[in-house]
Amino acid sequence: MSAQLDQVLAQAANDPDVMETQEWLDALEAVIETEGPERAHYLMERMVDLARRRGAHIPFSANTAYVNTIPAHLGEHCPGNLEYEERLRSWMRWNAMAMVVKANRADGDLGGHISSFASLANMLGIGFNHFWHAPSEDHGGDLLYIQGHSAPGIYARAFLEGRISEEQLLNFRREVDGKGLSSYPHPKLMPEFWQFPTVSMGLGPLMAIYQARFLKYLHARQIADTANRKVWAFCGDGEMDEPESMGAIGMAGRENLDNLVFVVNCNLQRLDGPVRGNGKIIQELEADFRGAGWNVIKVIWGSYWDELLARDKEGILQRVMMETVDGEYQNYKAKDGAYVRKHFFGKHPKLLEMVAKMSDDDIWRLNRGGHDPHKIYAAFKQAQEHKGQPTVLLVKTIKGFGMGKSGEARNTAHQTKKLDDEAVREMRDRFGIPVSDEQLPDIPFFKPADDSPEIKYLHERRKALGGYLPQRRMKADETLPVPALSAFKAVLDATAEGREISTTQAFVRIITTLLRDPNLGKRVVPILVDETRTFGMEGLFRQIGIFNQQGQLYEPVDRDQVMYYREDKSGQILQEGINEAGGMSSWIAAATSYSSSNRVMIPFYIYYSMFGFQRFGDLAWAAGDMRARGFILGGTAGRTTLNGEGLQHEDGHSHILASTIPNCLPYDPTFAHELAVIMHDGLTRMVEKQEDVFYYITVMNENYSHPGLKEGTEQDILKGMYLLQEGDKSAKQRVQLMGSGTILREVIEAAALLQNDWGIAADIWSAPSFTLLARDGQDVERWNLLHPTETPRVAHVTKLLQGTTGPVIASSDYMRTFAEQVRGFMPKGRTYKVLGTDGFGRSDTRAKLREFFEVDRHYVTVAALKALAEDGTIKADVVAQAIAKYGINPNKPNPVTL
Repeated sequence: MSAQLDQVLAQAANDPDVMETQEWLDALEAVIETEGPERAHYLMERMVDLARRRGAHIPFSANTAYVNTIPAHLGEHCPGNLEYEERLRSWMRWNAMAMVVKANRADGDLGGHISSFASLANMLGIGFNHFWHAPSEDHGGDLLYIQGHSAPGIYARAFLEGRISEEQLLNFRREVDGKGLSSYPHPKLMPEFWQFPTVSMGLGPLMAIYQARFLKYLHARQIADTANRKVWAFCGDGEMDEPESMGAIGMAGRENLDNLVFVVNCNLQRLDGPVRGNGKIIQELEADFRGAGWNVIKVIWGSYWDELLARDKEGILQRVMMETVDGEYQNYKAKDGAYVRKHFFGKHPKLLEMVAKMSDDDIWRLNRGGHDPHKIYAAFKQAQEHKGQPTVLLVKTIKGFGMGKSGEARNTAHQTKKLDDEAVREMRDRFGIPVSDEQLPDIPFFKPADDSPEIKYLHERRKALGGYLPQRRMKADETLPVPALSAFKAVLDATAEGREISTTQAFVRIITTLLRDPNLGKRVVPILVDETRTFGMEGLFRQIGIFNQQGQLYEPVDRDQVMYYREDKSGQILQEGINEAGGMSSWIAAATSYSSSNRVMIPFYIYYSMFGFQRFGDLAWAAGDMRARGFILGGTAGRTTLNGEGLQHEDGHSHILASTIPNCLPYDPTFAHELAVIMHDGLTRMVEKQEDVFYYITVMNENYSHPGLKEGTEQDILKGMYLLQEGDKSAKQRVQLMGSGTILREVIEAAALLQNDWGIAADIWSAPSFTLLARDGQDVERWNLLHPTETPRVAHVTKLLQGTTGPVIASSDYMRTFAEQVRGFMPKGRTYKVLGTDGFGRSDTRAKLREFFEVDRHYVTVAALKALAEDGTIKADVVAQAIAKYGINPNKPNPVTL
């Protein structure tokens, strides 16, 4: 009786016709043998489809068995010198460990991680030695999103390559003196080394997806040849719990991003414990990714399991593999071979019989797929060659592999950074590191001679792949000229009498001008998140089209209109839908294209302000780390500008968030000419000079007239403040009124009230950036602190106001904190009052909202009068008269508390 028939008989209790079942199975087996698995798959899909159409209920499952996707007989063996590669990996493991442990023996607070690289070492070694291309004449270079906590292992490899010195290793996580290495991948801190930051968790996977799509965009628009480039993103299985990690996998499948490979390091553990102790994370992720249209390759078992699986004719081993939960698998690798024999193989007597002739050591050597170079190589090769889909590799490993009792497969592995001498000795012996017992307490780094065969092999492999990785380009090789400021004349001049526009409309005019520029036009990347019509940008649909790799397979419903919705294979707009994080990830890909693709791009990401910075703040910080260059525009900005929308729609704090990013230059302009000056400055600095800064600019949908640029004010605009309008010089009393955004217009009206109702003159200062004024003041304070014997410097805001008289009142459509930043830089002895929109938003008209938040012209006037009264230049009852005159309720609740 055949083994197959044994299996059928074992299942006979649930099978009404055993022989018929066997006939079907035999037929399928014959198809696989004669015509291949693809034909068998096609026939099965047709049968399932027919059954469903005839009313049969066939439950769907996106899972396959808990075994390797690539059968043993189809897996391609690694062609490298495995003896050399194994030694190199061992030395890297040792040096990575030594780097972290030495740092924490010197200073226990430095931290660091050993276990992540310990589980990844084989995968990274195979990738670096055989797959990942550096930029060269015939290859644009692969892009690597390295799992952040494995950074010590990347440094250890670079040390063997001679790219990092021993002094740098000794200064791991000691960067202040300029000799150290950053804790994680940080392009800001190591600008010629790391390509991308991948900590915070979840950002790497998300950014990698949009990076892969942007490479397709560059190729389709004939800006760069990216056809042979791949994006590889290494993620932890625990990291996949982050919503950002999984949030865009549907887009990757929909867009057929076959230039994208995810490698999920399934070591079954996160920081505190198992990822899915009661389940199976690999099976869960397989279903998620397969359902999203990805090519899924599971690498679960190493080669030592192949013989056992081949003997598993009844499927008992596979069934036990499937039924065993991850918490058990973690426990097995924290124990020994005897424990595995009893608790895993002991689940069925036939399994115990299967391993009866194996010693406990033999059982312990049964390896996981992530530690088998042949299994990894076969999976990487299939991933590299696969077409039409993104690929995810779900690779099972052991957290802290090689760390022994101090960390291997233990819940404490992630945090382990201090090893005692015995643990260090165990690791030395396990990996055969040529370090003597006498040297062991010092945990010396090991690096063989440059002419050793292993080191020569290391260099040969990277030479064959174009050079060393990771490496980062700091500036693009190309230079693009920026048009003169006069090119934006349409928004620099005053609006015609009776003509009103918004700053959003001014922005559209500026970007339209740029799109027509012969040098910059193709490099403009408008990025939109389903608010195009809100911002009056729908005209761009027809003008430049929306990027879609399939083109437009339908006739748009508005085809008969001038501004119809047009998708195109070479479209210029990236339309991300209702997806601020995706829009920001696309912006980052474009904003760092100068580095990753040697092409200067000019991304403009415009979105609904309230749903922007607070939602993608972590990505904005990562953009600073990546030295991104581009424009982020918060539309419908300010807490009182978007009337009628309500609490969750009104932004009064994005400028506070933007101020926290050192290389972000934030502006809140009021007028079109200010916007033009700021954006032209951005183009000059980011495109022409290739400076590593980016701009956050708020624009509003409120229409009003614009005074036009007064020649000579350009530099003051960029510094954050300039004199917009001077008050009556003959007035006896005077105040200084500052404002930004649309509230500056209330300030202008307040100046008129002060003059007409109270005979008080007001100088009006436009302050497009309180944040830059504050940074300038802080920089001046620091310089003066460190140069006590030299002539003190003066902050820009101080310099402008010190020749004036009267108290200073600042107003904006943002929280008081925004304008409070410059309080310390007021001229000595000057009263400074701040009005802002603290509190939750409301639905109402603009006028009512400004009254509610106490930033309208009447409150500005009262604040000015109160400041004069405090200075003793007018009587307090004048303030009371103004409160009564303007109908202000003095007992009105504070809007912050409502």
